[in-house]
Amino acid sequence: MAIGTGGGGGGGRAGALYSGFRSKRGLTQLGEINITPLVDVVLVLLLVFMVTAPMMSRGIDVSLPVAGLKDPQPEDRITVSINAEGRVYLGDRPIVLELLEDELRGRMQGVGQRIAYLRADERLAYGRVIEVVDRMKRAGVESIGFVYELPEEKASR
Repeated sequence: MAIGTGGGGGGGRAGALYSGFRSKRGLTQLGEINITPLVDVVLVLLLVFMVTAPMMSRGIDVSLPVAGLKDPQPEDRITVSINAEGRVYLGDRPIVLELLEDELRGRMQGVGQRIAYLRADERLAYGRVIEVVDRMKRAGVESIGFVYELPEEKASR
């Protein structure tokens, strides 16, 4: 009895069943899902949601009241500046570094918030800046604000 030869009663039928199984296996290989279009659709949807989500959030409309007072008096800010040569200035007047501590201590006595601002040239050595910051801290300055420029401000000068 030969299988798949087509001869005889039982052998041909077994060969037909065997070839049917083989064709079903071939169909399973062709039936795999191609996920590339699915990934493309998901990425497009993600992009759409990323673009439209910020437009959906809206701020709260508030009508602000108008105050009858003019601008308050500008506060007297204590500013210490160091130019590119390393000279120290308190406000607009030059000062010797050894006297900076005493001068700042005198200005800080009547002030509630002990804040001072430091303006240092970008070409200045780091050690010189730290030396001035140390003197400011010893004078009683609790908080030091470092003054800087934004790139667009620097370009407009």
